[in-house]
Amino acid sequence: MMQKQIAANKRNTIFVMIFFVVLIGLIGGVFAYIFRDVWVEVYVLICAIIYALIQYFAAGSIAMAMTGAHEIKKQDNPKLYTAVENLTITAGLPMPRVYVIDDPAPNAFATGRDPEHAMVAATTGLLDIMDKSELEAVMAHEISHVKNYDIRVSMITFGLVCVVGLLSDLGLRMLVFRDNDDDRSPVGAIMMLVTAIFAPIIASLAQLAISREREYLADASAVNLTHYPEGMINALKKLETHSRPMRRQNPATEALYINNPLKKGAISNMFSTHPPIEKRIERLENGKKSF
Repeated sequence: MMQKQIAANKRNTIFVMIFFVVLIGLIGGVFAYIFRDVWVEVYVLICAIIYALIQYFAAGSIAMAMTGAHEIKKQDNPKLYTAVENLTITAGLPMPRVYVIDDPAPNAFATGRDPEHAMVAATTGLLDIMDKSELEAVMAHEISHVKNYDIRVSMITFGLVCVVGLLSDLGLRMLVFRDNDDDRSPVGAIMMLVTAIFAPIIASLAQLAISREREYLADASAVNLTHYPEGMINALKKLETHSRPMRRQNPATEALYINNPLKKGAISNMFSTHPPIEKRIERLENGKKSF
């Protein structure tokens, strides 16, 4: 089952890239229409691909910098480091770099383009409320994201969502500074406005669809690693009880976390990359006998 999911995640990487290249190509087409130059679309695609590649190779470090995480060694936090170390040995993976985020909101995430370049992070809030078995469960969840190659798909999606956001922002600026004496049809302006509004929404929905099922899989994979369903269930219950927004909030990194790090609200819940915690707990409760 797990091997099939890993293979599916690798295939999904290609589908994700194709989807975003098409989306970025459509945005480039709008730019080309406005400037009446087909080469504009070519330039947009080339720049977007270069930017996405940079994001892919540097996104892990960028994500850590965006969250304010700092790398630790074993002597800095033996409890966290040892938990990660033991789990990676059990999973048969290389040891990832370990980070701590100074934030009272309990949360954790994994990032990197593959298991050889993986990074895991936990907040001080998580370390404060979790006991040994619960912390191991949370970090097993993150190590599972590494083992299942979820981090690769997440990094590519993260980079391409950033590209779409950048192009949409550029489109809005073009509209703001548009020459009022321009005799071109207003159709181009309307197209750009629609693109600037809906392209980020479409990108976010794609990110949402990619992420939700992976959270369920990582929960189950974590139980398979620890052989202790109650640890994961209790950890999720604590995450639900003590949930609060992160100090540094960025929608681009939301999908990386074990729990939604953004401020709760009707809109944020609708576009959340995380399934409700109660549903995750329910799945684990129902699957206890199969673990």
